[in-house]
Amino acid sequence: MRRFVILAATWFGTGFSPFASGTVGTLGAIPLYLALARMPLTLYLLTTVAFTLFACWCAGFGEEIWGEHDSGKIVIDEVAGYLVTMIAVPPTFQGVLVGFLAFRFFDILKPQPARWFDRSLKNGYGVVLDDIAAGVYACAATHLVLRLL
Repeated sequence: MRRFVILAATWFGTGFSPFASGTVGTLGAIPLYLALARMPLTLYLLTTVAFTLFACWCAGFGEEIWGEHDSGKIVIDEVAGYLVTMIAVPPTFQGVLVGFLAFRFFDILKPQPARWFDRSLKNGYGVVLDDIAAGVYACAATHLVLRLL
């Protein structure tokens, strides 16, 4: 079980990147998004919710394994946040790129309530929910930018 959690929490090892592990983890989320993007919206949403719950569990277990809150090795939260960002975004090069940039911007900026989740919840839910909040902002921004392009 420990190996499975390490593999999932680090999103197949991308969390072990020596630099910008969150960015590398988000890049690692793109193939999953592309695999899910052609699903009907309802199924995409249900899958994203289920993945988010799985990510919370993995992040909490990962914190126990590495003995630190929100370890940089844990990037499954970025994957969940990117999936939220990409809700109803077309799977085009522009869509993927704008969504990636918007998510990284809001994940780093952490506008409220993302900052509150990050600072107040010291468990797997806190690790993931700040990225989900950033993903909501990034989703809105992505749709806006794509409409303007």
